Amino acid sequence: MSVDSKELSSEEVKVEDESNASEESEVKISSETKSKGKKTPVKKLSPSEIIKAFEDAQQTKDLPDIYVGDTVRVGVRISEGNKERVQPYEGVVIAKRHGGIHQTITVRRIFQGIGVERVFLVHSPQVASIKVERRGKVRRAKLFYLRERVGKATRVKQRFDR
Repeated sequence: MSVDSKELSSEEVKVEDESNASEESEVKISSETKSKGKKTPVKKLSPSEIIKAFEDAQQTKDLPDIYVGDTVRVGVRISEGNKERVQPYEGVVIAKRHGGIHQTITVRRIFQGIGVERVFLVHSPQVASIKVERRGKVRRAKLFYLRERVGKATRVKQRFDR
């Protein structure tokens, strides 16, 4: 199985299967002879290294530093029929979970007097952009206590040092 990675653009990446070692050596010989007599270097990676390289290539690179308590504006791609548009969703980040490509943020906002929370997969293609509107000064990792608060009690102090 040959996979081209962004980091290893000119090298082939092969998955070694121990049960098919004899078949793999035949594939290696045939792939080397197909390239007009030139031998290409073959680097063997474990399946976990291939998955890690793929996940690194899929992550969004231009993300701001997002902390719990920040007010963010998330641009969400919405497709209506054959048209696609970006709809902003602004609220306070009350939780961050996981890491890497699986990182999620929970954003809470008040819409028509009712609290609405959405969980966004940060590296998803449905998330067009994330912009930090203001930094919040909080002392907890999860702000679930904001769910019980109403009106001005839901405000978070602004932080100026980040």
